[in-house]
Amino acid sequence: MKLLAIDTATEACSVALLADGQVLADHVVAGRSHTERLMPMVHALMAQAGLAFAQLDGYVCGVGPGSFAGVRIGVGYVKGLALAHDRPVMPVSSLAALALPALRDGAQRVLAAIDARLDEVYFGVFSAGDDGLPRALQPETVCAPQAAPRLDAGPWHAVGSGWARYAEVLRGATGASLGEPDGEALPRASDALAIALPRLRAGEGIAADALAPAYLRNKVALTLEEQRARRG
Repeated sequence: MKLLAIDTATEACSVALLADGQVLADHVVAGRSHTERLMPMVHALMAQAGLAFAQLDGYVCGVGPGSFAGVRIGVGYVKGLALAHDRPVMPVSSLAALALPALRDGAQRVLAAIDARLDEVYFGVFSAGDDGLPRALQPETVCAPQAAPRLDAGPWHAVGSGWARYAEVLRGATGASLGEPDGEALPRASDALAIALPRLRAGEGIAADALAPAYLRNKVALTLEEQRARRG
C-alpha cells in the first residue's frame, strides 16, 4: 500500500509516507507554524518517493486530542486530499500514537498525557494488544491533573507533555508506580501510520467526509468569570 499520514495535534508537525514497503518521515517541533510547514513537508516526501497524490491508496490522520487549531489544520488538510482523490481515511488517536513507542520498547502499560492548557490534560491509558499496538483500557478524557483516574499501582510508563508540566500531581492522582516520565515525547505520524495500516489493509477505512476531530472538550479559553475565580 501507499499511504500518507500526518499528525499536527500538538506542537509537532509530523508527516510519514509508506511507499513500496518503506516509510519516509519528517517530524519537526513547529510551535504554531503548522500551516506554513505542513504542505512543504508533505510535498517533499512525495517528491522523494516519486509519487503523485493520485497514486496513494489512502490517508492516515492523527485526529487529536490536542490543540484545537492544530487538529483542525491536520483534519482539514487530509480531508481535502482524500475527497479530491476519492480515497479512504483512517483516523488515529494522537494519544495512542504517543503511547506506541513506549509499548514497542517493552512497556506493558502506558499513561499518555498531553497538556490541554486551562490547567487540564488530555489523558489516555493503554496496554499492548496481541498485535503490539496500543489498546485503550478506558475512554480517553480531558481532566484536571488532580482528577486523573485512579489506577492500580503499576508498573506504568508515562509519556507526553502533560507529564512534563504536572508529573507530581498526576503521579499522586493515579497512584501509579512510574519511572521517570518522558515529558518530551510528542505524537509522530509514523506511529499513527503503524496503528492504521492493519485496519486499512482490512478495508476498514472511512469516507473522507466522515473524518472528524477528537477534541474531547468544546472550549478553548476561560471566561472572564472563570479567570477572576482562578486569580482569587
